[in-house]
Amino acid sequence: MRKLTTSAIAGLAAMGAAAMSTVAVADDHEVVVGFAASYSGWMQAYSQPSTNAALIAIDDINAKGGLLGKKIKAVMADAKTDRVEGAKAGQQVLNEGAQMMAVDCDYDFGAPAALAAKNANKIAIFLCAESVLAGIQGVGKNAFSSSILAAVQGATIAEWGAKTKGWKTAYILLDTSIEYNKGICYGFDWMWKEKLGLEILGHDVYQNADASIAAQITRIKNLPSEPDLIINCSYIPGGASALRQIRAAGIESALAGGSSMSGTYWLDSVPGLTGHYVTEQASIYGDDPRPAVEEFNKKYEARFGERPNSQYTYPGYLVIEMWARAVERAGTFETDAVIAEMEKFKDEPFLIGTRTFTPQLHHQNYGPYLIVETTDGKPAVADEFTISEPVPMDVLFGKRYTYIAR
Repeated sequence: MRKLTTSAIAGLAAMGAAAMSTVAVADDHEVVVGFAASYSGWMQAYSQPSTNAALIAIDDINAKGGLLGKKIKAVMADAKTDRVEGAKAGQQVLNEGAQMMAVDCDYDFGAPAALAAKNANKIAIFLCAESVLAGIQGVGKNAFSSSILAAVQGATIAEWGAKTKGWKTAYILLDTSIEYNKGICYGFDWMWKEKLGLEILGHDVYQNADASIAAQITRIKNLPSEPDLIINCSYIPGGASALRQIRAAGIESALAGGSSMSGTYWLDSVPGLTGHYVTEQASIYGDDPRPAVEEFNKKYEARFGERPNSQYTYPGYLVIEMWARAVERAGTFETDAVIAEMEKFKDEPFLIGTRTFTPQLHHQNYGPYLIVETTDGKPAVADEFTISEPVPMDVLFGKRYTYIAR
């Protein structure tokens, strides 16, 4: 995915503002929340379930009387998995009176709408983006993300695996297609080598669209001994293809990846997959240790006709949950006051774990995860784990690492 500069995204936001200029007046008994996210195109697979979760959170709050005496009203605009359309969608929901805005599950696609919110001095919360740019560093002080950074996923697998499974050697396999993948590997590398002092037997790279990773597999098989763990920093479909080829080559190392490799929809492409570990914020499998999550799963199924199919559903609930809690504490919907309350969150408990924000970081550089293990093609929660310290800012930006085949 091509990364846009902040100035380029700001230009898209300005185009959206120029396209729509009629501002609606909100009902005095309502507060409007805008959803300027992708409900068509490939981003729909991420942003729609997360939006559905946010709508359930709105229902829950409204059922208790609303927020500061007002019912929350949702307004929608389709960003169409397109950056220009994202800017237009952001302006559209602002014109409909949005006091706060939820934007796409990705920095590149969500930022144009988020910048439209910033220009109107409204808060924008990314539905489930996991790049550090989805916050202060990429948009500004008005932007937050409800999810946890990709580097934390890699760091979590590393520390949990070393302490719980006793793994001592690892091989890093990076799909360089998008920045998210790099974040997973950055976090793993930092925790495994720098913090735990464990051995990395090699680094290798591939592209998600590669039909074969035969050369990479040959390098792994030529090692004096198999690594205890191969960390595959990728996403579907290329990540699944890599796993299938690794197992077909007879390599028995434990396999791990980020949250992008969660879910069941792709497992038929790797028959009988065993020994695969991923981080997930909540379980779609009915075995989450928190009763509130399974209650949510049932509520989701009752409303939308199916259970959540991805861990990326759940952060959408937090978009509303976090904002509403800050509004209640501020006693106002005024943007700066609500931001100040959100920046006071310190291990604040929500549906799927805690959240911490500061004036320097509107994202999560540590946080609780479930470890989901797949055995004979069936995923299940194996453990819960939180890394021992936050991932440093220079690691989040990848300033320490350059990955090549070596």
